[in-house]
Amino acid sequence: MVIRCLETGPRRFTELRVPLPAITPKVLSGTLRAMERDGLLTRTPYDENPPRVEYALILLGRTLIPLLDTARVWSGTHLPQPLAARQDHEHDAPAAPCRMMAVCDSKRSPGTGSATSSPTACST
Repeated sequence: MVIRCLETGPRRFTELRVPLPAITPKVLSGTLRAMERDGLLTRTPYDENPPRVEYALILLGRTLIPLLDTARVWSGTHLPQPLAARQDHEHDAPAAPCRMMAVCDSKRSPGTGSATSSPTACST
């Protein structure tokens, strides 16, 4: 969402808050710091009163825009299918949890939420 907000040019923090009202200032700030750390955007402070800071995508961040465009096209075409499958699954789900879930949960590492056998490469 931040990439989409910055694709048209630099924006101030308060300008980013307008299209992203569901994101708390703390989460947005952390996201911007992480994106700057990862080399996706720049943070430019201006020596003005009141202070002003702008965020802008750099080349590496801009390389994500075509991927977002592709994901948007895919979801526009295919999203009804997983939504229908989810609805069918929830409708057919048993009322009580199955025994297999208890077995799977007992094999999880304490505090990590991942199975002990092999952690996944992506945690998001």
